[in-house]
Amino acid sequence: MNKDTENRLAKQMKFILEIDKEKNIMRQTHLTGHGRNENDSEHAWHMAIMTYLLKEYANEKIDIAHTMMMCLIHDIVEIDAGDTYAYDEEGKKTQREREEKAADRIFGMLPEDQRDEIRALFEEFEEDATPEAHFAHAMDNFQPLLLNDSNEGADWERHGVNRSQVNGRQKKTRIGSEVLYEKTMEILDKNEEAGHIKHSDK
Repeated sequence: MNKDTENRLAKQMKFILEIDKEKNIMRQTHLTGHGRNENDSEHAWHMAIMTYLLKEYANEKIDIAHTMMMCLIHDIVEIDAGDTYAYDEEGKKTQREREEKAADRIFGMLPEDQRDEIRALFEEFEEDATPEAHFAHAMDNFQPLLLNDSNEGADWERHGVNRSQVNGRQKKTRIGSEVLYEKTMEILDKNEEAGHIKHSDK
């Protein structure tokens, strides 16, 4: 093995081991069957599989591999930045700054070409301006929604979430997929009626 290859592989292996830490970042969402908290890597894997399975419902034609890769890397920065709960308004104030700093460090471990490629995918997700990013955001919303619905809305109840908060988050789902947005509204209507989500006027 020549020196350049050896150095490149060493950087890639270091990054691969670093991102193993994503398995330790716990989310607020719980696994089906009222299980334990889901971790970031499980969330990303689930989103990537969903992208492939549900691609026919994207509003626009998307590059499947590109979108799946975006789903897989979008939360790696939480190794440093931590998970910010969807309805944590205080945490959101510093989220972007924390995540950009994390992206600099973590993606910076890679060889330059891969650093730039992965960082571009991360920024594309954050900017949410392409069909692929739109659908990735739809997956990012739909995945925890399905888990929460399967658990009788326990996480919404636990955090006292109201319907207007949930509706606000789901606007991005509609940009990525009208079909999944329609299904989302059906699920939310059911959970609001059952008392798992607070009415917006309460």
